[in-house]
Amino acid sequence: MKINASSVRAMGRTVVAAALPVLLAAACTARPHPAPALPATERGRSDLIATAQQVLVDRCLHARGAAGPPPRQEVLFGTGPAELSITLTTGYTVRAHTDGCLAEAHRYLYGDQKRWFRAEVTVNNLRPEAQLGLRDDADYRAALSRRAACDDHDTACIRASGLKALRTRLEPARLAQVRAKHRDDLITYDRLRDRAVQRAAGLLADRPTTQRKGNPSS
Repeated sequence: MKINASSVRAMGRTVVAAALPVLLAAACTARPHPAPALPATERGRSDLIATAQQVLVDRCLHARGAAGPPPRQEVLFGTGPAELSITLTTGYTVRAHTDGCLAEAHRYLYGDQKRWFRAEVTVNNLRPEAQLGLRDDADYRAALSRRAACDDHDTACIRASGLKALRTRLEPARLAQVRAKHRDDLITYDRLRDRAVQRAAGLLADRPTTQRKGNPSS
């Protein structure tokens, strides 16, 4: 059979035309990787963030040659004067560094370490602030004095002071006032935590299966 140039061109067009529907079909059936499933509970969200944070910290420590064991604390937490600081209503001052591996992990997960530091410290101390405010109540102060006079092992005296019952009754309203006072910090906390959950899920989903089962720092 004699095949001329025109026949070759025609065959080429036929092959291309036949292959095109296959390629189009493949393109139409291709699907992006599904988004990683997110935990439904707060405990699950916390565990997810903690796992991702540990992975990031381990990577950072290995990259800086400070993995240990034990890991070098100055590389983990940072060195020199702390760059971040907040003084709470309770009088306590909390500080943090920005140059350690933990700070690096927080920037990856939360985006803005400074905003997260302020929001987290404030939210974690709402209850102590509310309890401090209970001292404005005369009955509470009296119960506090009665409790201070009890021996720590004298359960009958402690119960008779009425401190626990008063705290249970007064604290919810006071805590609601404190939460309203720190509404902006609570909003920031929730937003940055949601971001961290997404970032953590993506980070852990991208790790090879063998690494997830083995050394988390790989």
